[in-house]
Amino acid sequence: MTSIGGAEMVDWNLAVATATRLVRPGPEVSRDEARAVVAELRRHAVASEEHVRAFTRMAVPGVDGVNPQPGDGTPVLVVDRAGWIKANVAGFQELLKPLLEKMRTRRSGSPGGAVLGAVGGKVTGVEVGMLLSFLASRVLGQYETFAPGTRDLPAGENGGGRLLLVAPNIVHVERELDVEPHDFRLWVCLHEETHRTQFSGVPWLRDHIEGEIQSFLGETDVDPGTLLERFREVAQSLAGGRPEGERDESGSSIVELVQTPAQREILARLTAVMSLLEGHADYVMDGVGPDVVPSVAEIREKFQQRRASGAGRLDQALRKLLGLDAKLRQYRDGERFVRAVVNEVGMDGFNRVWTSPNTLPTKAEIAKPAEWVARVHRKADS
Repeated sequence: MTSIGGAEMVDWNLAVATATRLVRPGPEVSRDEARAVVAELRRHAVASEEHVRAFTRMAVPGVDGVNPQPGDGTPVLVVDRAGWIKANVAGFQELLKPLLEKMRTRRSGSPGGAVLGAVGGKVTGVEVGMLLSFLASRVLGQYETFAPGTRDLPAGENGGGRLLLVAPNIVHVERELDVEPHDFRLWVCLHEETHRTQFSGVPWLRDHIEGEIQSFLGETDVDPGTLLERFREVAQSLAGGRPEGERDESGSSIVELVQTPAQREILARLTAVMSLLEGHADYVMDGVGPDVVPSVAEIREKFQQRRASGAGRLDQALRKLLGLDAKLRQYRDGERFVRAVVNEVGMDGFNRVWTSPNTLPTKAEIAKPAEWVARVHRKADS
């Protein structure tokens, strides 16, 4: 943990305690039903491996280059909302170390820095906890690329990450949408398994993304007080404490707050690769769907309506402030890119995208897939 004279810049333990205390309870299920849901999600996670690999035609190396059997050594955690919170705090600690160290150095040189650090760490811990409590009831699944304890695994072994499936959220959404539970659970697993296949089958991808993130954080030059104020704005929105007339209508997000010119370039590359990964996962889950998920068309239609409608105004304001609206665009724009490229050059032709960082699409190419095809295919084949 990053600290100033023993005072943490972010009190992570307080963040976990706050989020766990504030997170909304999940749907009511009996103990037997909960066990059945967990068992089914585990089975679906294993079954999804074979479906996704066959559809994507992506080779996933195992030990000595031999493809592993489905389910062999693949970390899958079925968690509740508190489990998701704890897992993500651990990941945040890893990724944010450079930024927090930079903030620590700046604050330690200012008068009263140690006192501010002690107070600020508690305040930020509470505010980060409030953010996590909001997100913890919305995430269905997640491939943790930088999970502590998996970072030193070879990239070909599950991408060095682990798969999280948030059981209460999956049950909540399937009930809300009134869809067939077996189909919906498998459909969700197909999306998340695609992410695991991406990182397992592309050994350089994890290090590339981590390098971009660390470069982005390394370029951050923001006063700690300013960053804390942005967290405070989010927390006030969560608590309903901000007057209606003071709501943030600018569309600014936490990420946008800390951008230098160099960061804008990095963020454009990260946006493109995340659009690719999310769009690819959506394309695959729907492509595999008709063969193994009989009600996939109904699920997709209802799920898209849910994404588009959002919740109340508070939820929409938070999505904007946290940059979640941008993530929804990544799903949509990325899926269009993948579909257009596969239609033009086939799945094997699309898979050239995984050759190296140089064959990843740019942000402009995500919007204009023909430009990626021209750059990667026609130039290479000429």
